[in-house]
Amino acid sequence: MTTVQKIKAKTQKNKATSYHLGQLKAKLAKLRRELISPSGGGGGGPGIGFDVARTGVASVGFVGFPSSTLMSKLTGTHSEVSEIDFTTLTTVPGTLKVHGAPIQILDLPGIIEGANDGRGRGRQVIAVARTCNLIFIVLDVLKPLGDKKIIESELEGFGIRLNKKPPAILVRKKDKGGIAITNTVPLTNIDQEEIKAVLSEYKLSNVDVTIRQPNMTADDLVDVIEGNRVYIPALYVLNKIDAISIEELDLLYKIPYSVPVSSREWLNIDELTEKMWEALELVRVYTKPRGQSPDYSAPVVLRRGRCSVEDFCNAIHKEIAKQMKYAVVWGASAKHSRGQKVGLDHVLEDEDVVHIAKK
Repeated sequence: MTTVQKIKAKTQKNKATSYHLGQLKAKLAKLRRELISPSGGGGGGPGIGFDVARTGVASVGFVGFPSSTLMSKLTGTHSEVSEIDFTTLTTVPGTLKVHGAPIQILDLPGIIEGANDGRGRGRQVIAVARTCNLIFIVLDVLKPLGDKKIIESELEGFGIRLNKKPPAILVRKKDKGGIAITNTVPLTNIDQEEIKAVLSEYKLSNVDVTIRQPNMTADDLVDVIEGNRVYIPALYVLNKIDAISIEELDLLYKIPYSVPVSSREWLNIDELTEKMWEALELVRVYTKPRGQSPDYSAPVVLRRGRCSVEDFCNAIHKEIAKQMKYAVVWGASAKHSRGQKVGLDHVLEDEDVVHIAKK
């Protein structure tokens, strides 16, 4: 029996009680783990067209309806595409400069329904998608919701969580003392029996579970225990808006995280690049040599959450942080318009200007 057949068999049983439901979800997750990282040999390599050298400060993966026209216009590269939906044939990287920052764009071979069954190249495609900083799910406006559901299902099956944060759940193992469950929010979608069932399936008999996640589900708990989930922002790129009415366009904007565009007529691409920039949460920092004007031509680009003065120094050269006496910062993170003297732990904001004074 294949992994997918086992999954289908499991979902038809043990639905009577919350304890059995918890066990069932944990068993399903363990079977899914085999799909994300199969133990057997064969087919585990990246395959032709999947060995992508990373460039730029962040990477964006295009998944879904053939997007070669959009990507080639954005980056000047070309992906070979079949006539059938969802069939870009190889992974072709390109680069797009947004606000001075080079962004790598990857047109990934299409995901088809059942790709996580091992059909086509689904597993290799997802291996690349899991490493992206942002995913563009490209949909045809004439049939967006059906394709959206297929692609989301395949990505979820491979442990990719779209537009979600890691659950605020802590599972800490201990030597003895049994299971202790503490929740600071009401348990509305799960009870203690179901939690214990999930823990039992993972043979966790001595653990402290702390729950701060509102509306937590058994799936959230499983994700935390499995520990191999990736949380990636996604934008739904609804292509071919030149083929629909204004009224239909208004409806499309009600889909969360959506950006309607036309790659053929090059409509609304400016909104797409701005939404990309916001979702990537990049921070541009400009250098200012002593006695000179700031260099606005080549920003040092950092990721939000890793944008301290020390991160800035390390992005230029590892030795600079060791040699720094202090830094002077101008911009949104500075308390004074005339500049603020700061240390390595100071957090920078987008378009700050920094001068490093050496010892």
